[in-house]
Amino acid sequence: MKIICQKEDLQKGVSIVSKAVPAKTTMPILECILIDAETGSIKMTANDMELGIETTITGMIEVPGKIALEAKVFSEIVRRLPDNAVTIETDENYTTTIVCEKAKFAIPGKAGDDFAYLPQVEKNQNISLSQFTLKEIIRQTIFSISDNENNKMMSGELMEIEKDTLKLVSLDGHRISIRKVRLKEEYDPIKVVIPGKTLSDVSKILTGDNDSEVELFFTNNHIIFEFDQTTVVSRLIEGEYFRINQMLNSDYETKLVINKKEFLNCIDRATLLVKESDKKPLILTITDSNMAVKLNSSLGSLNEDIAVEKNGKDIKIGFNPKFLTDALRVIDEEMVTLYMVNPKAPCFIRDEEESYIYLILPVNFTEE
Repeated sequence: MKIICQKEDLQKGVSIVSKAVPAKTTMPILECILIDAETGSIKMTANDMELGIETTITGMIEVPGKIALEAKVFSEIVRRLPDNAVTIETDENYTTTIVCEKAKFAIPGKAGDDFAYLPQVEKNQNISLSQFTLKEIIRQTIFSISDNENNKMMSGELMEIEKDTLKLVSLDGHRISIRKVRLKEEYDPIKVVIPGKTLSDVSKILTGDNDSEVELFFTNNHIIFEFDQTTVVSRLIEGEYFRINQMLNSDYETKLVINKKEFLNCIDRATLLVKESDKKPLILTITDSNMAVKLNSSLGSLNEDIAVEKNGKDIKIGFNPKFLTDALRVIDEEMVTLYMVNPKAPCFIRDEEESYIYLILPVNFTEE
C-alpha cells in the first residue's frame, strides 16, 4: 500500500476514529487503526467491539492495500509531523514507512485482514436531524448519566421518538435530565438506550453545523450515526429503561422565577468554599421577592441575597450545588423557573413547553 495525504486530513481522521480504540483489551488487533485503501478511497477504522468508527479521508492512492497500525504510536507520530504532505507506504512484511518533509518513521504494522471491521447492520428504521440539534441535546443531558458500571442502564441515555418528537433522558439516582426537540417529519415509535460513552464521542466528532444533517439508523442491538463521511456503529444497552414518567410531577407549592446568570454566579462564589471531598449543601431560603443563599464549610461561609419572583409558599431547601450548576449551565434562557413542593421532594427546573426538564433531589441539612 502507498498513499499520500495532507497531515491535516490524516490527523482529523486519526482523531475521529481514535475514540473507538479501547483503553484495555486482550486482543492486540483492537489497539490498532485500520487504513484501508483497497476500494478507491482511504478509509480509517477503529473498533472496540462495542463502538466502531469509520471515516473517509481525502488523499491519493498510489498502490492499493490496507494495514493496521498501533493507534497510540501512529496518532502520536501524525500529531508531531510537519504541516505538509504525508506518504504512508507498507512492504510485504507490514513494515510501514511514514514520510513527511525530512521526517521518516518506520513502524511495524499488522495484516489488515485480521482487523475486526464494523458490523454489517441492516439500515431499516432511521431518522434525520441537524448536527447542531443532536450535539446540543447531548450536551444538555450527558452530565447526569452515572459512571457506576454496576448499573448499566444509568450509564446510558434513553432516546425515544414519538411522531415528530425526539426525547433524550439521562439519570444517575440523584437527578434526571430530559430534553425534547421537534423533528422535521413524523416517524414510527422508537425506544432505545444508548451508551453514554457513544453519545459523548459522537458529540465530540459532530461539527455542530445547523445545515448539516446526521442520519440515525436503529436495529434491535445497534444504533448507527452517519454524517460527514463518518459512520459510528454502537451496541445498544439491553433492557427496560426506568419509568421516568412516574417520577415527573406537575404539582408544586412554590414557583420561583430567577435570573439564571445571577444564580449561577452566586453558586460559583459559594463553591469557592467547598473542597472536593466536602459535601456541603447550598441552603436556599425563599420568601416573597428574595432568595437567601447560604453555604457553610470548614473554609468559611457565604451569605447572599438574590431578587426573585415567587408564587406560593415560602420554603427552605438544600441542594448539592454541583447539580444546580450542571443544569443551569446548559439552559440557554435568561430567566429560569424552579418548581418545589417541600424540602424533601424533588425540585424541577423546566420551561413552559417542557422542552427541557431537570429534576434535582434536595439534600438534608442541619441548621448550624
